[in-house]
Amino acid sequence: MADIALALYRKYRPENFKEVLGQEHVVAGLERALASGKIAHAYLFAGPRGTGKTSIARIVARTIGCTDKDCYEMDAASTRGIDDIRELRESVRTFPFESPYKVYIIDEVHMLTKEAFNALLKTLEEPPAHAVFILATTELHKLPETIVSRCQTYHFKKPTQSILKKMIAKVAEEEGVKLESASADLIALLGEGSFRDAQGVLQKVLGSAEGKKIPHAHVEMITGAPSSELVNDFVKAVAGKDASMGIASARKAASAGIDMKLYLYLILQKLRAALLLRFATDMKEAIIEELTAEDFAFAESLAKDKTAALNSAVLSELITAYQSVGKFVIPELPLELALIRIAGEEKEEK
Repeated sequence: MADIALALYRKYRPENFKEVLGQEHVVAGLERALASGKIAHAYLFAGPRGTGKTSIARIVARTIGCTDKDCYEMDAASTRGIDDIRELRESVRTFPFESPYKVYIIDEVHMLTKEAFNALLKTLEEPPAHAVFILATTELHKLPETIVSRCQTYHFKKPTQSILKKMIAKVAEEEGVKLESASADLIALLGEGSFRDAQGVLQKVLGSAEGKKIPHAHVEMITGAPSSELVNDFVKAVAGKDASMGIASARKAASAGIDMKLYLYLILQKLRAALLLRFATDMKEAIIEELTAEDFAFAESLAKDKTAALNSAVLSELITAYQSVGKFVIPELPLELALIRIAGEEKEEK
């Protein structure tokens, strides 16, 4: 197996626009603008964590001819005060060492203080011709409108389950490892729409494995994920309002040392898919992208079963339980209580 001491998300970070996954709308806009020579003095990349904002910022810098010596990165989560921005303003005034532009990438820009934002605004209003700012944020709503209005804004989106799975399979192959399709699916799901998080899970799996072929059971064990059977049994219990069956599944999962929050997350994912397939049929293609073939077939059969208890009240009950997981000495207790309430509602209706 290849050496994976270097974080996978760094090792496999895209180096050019062609290697970027899942942000075609962003890449297309940037490529057209840069190719025509329309270089803005301030860009704003907004979107969920781990979706490639800083990676694309670096690609933009390289595309306009900025070398490492003239590219500066700042994490506003730790460098957020007015003195830091004043220092940056002083640096902006000086000419580049060897590039046509000096590029300043400010990550988590929403973390800047009010005073720092005011200082940054002055620079954005009258930037030197050689300065390009690329601001990145996961919380666009926290930015002052005065800052946003002076930037070209690009909205990043979470990659689909299908895109994450392909990325995971490719990285594993590059590392000399063969993953089962179900394992790539599981790792992609645990990434929760983040390339970085998915690669972090994969790194954990690769670092604990022996040999070039990793069994799915090993991936489940290392990630703390329950088997599909355990998840499906609980989902069936919810759909059938069978508290006894569901409680037995939850206790079996707890006895196996499975993380209850992850267990319920996977349950919610399947119930949501079934609910959408029943009430929002136009979303079928999107759901196919999010699930494995087996999981989609399971959710579709559930959606078609008119006797299955699929409604917003049931899902809300389990979401409340999800928020309570970890607050009880008995890990599975929130799931048990939710099931009892769901099953009890049926008895009251009769």
